[in-house]
Amino acid sequence: MEKTKEEIAQEIIEKLPSVQNMTSSNGNDIPNQFEINWANSRLFQSYRSPIALLRSGKVYIFKDWNYSKTTGKYRNEFLGETKKETLAKLKSGEYIAVDFNVEDL
Repeated sequence: MEKTKEEIAQEIIEKLPSVQNMTSSNGNDIPNQFEINWANSRLFQSYRSPIALLRSGKVYIFKDWNYSKTTGKYRNEFLGETKKETLAKLKSGEYIAVDFNVEDL
């Protein structure tokens, strides 16, 4: 039995990434701070810069991970830890530095 157009459309839609603004403690959307979810991946993006990616049980950190106080606040919220903990995990190799050298930190 062939799938209907509606069934095909639903399958496509279910696989598309979803994007939400990060939210404040008051429940308000935070401009330019996004969580993007798709397949087995979650990405925190600040403005146009990827910051942290959770994918298949691994954590990838991008060069702008510590760009500003605001980026840091929402990175910490996304990862559920402090900057100090993130830095330690980068240095230990538990987290993967994508586009920078950990030795430069």
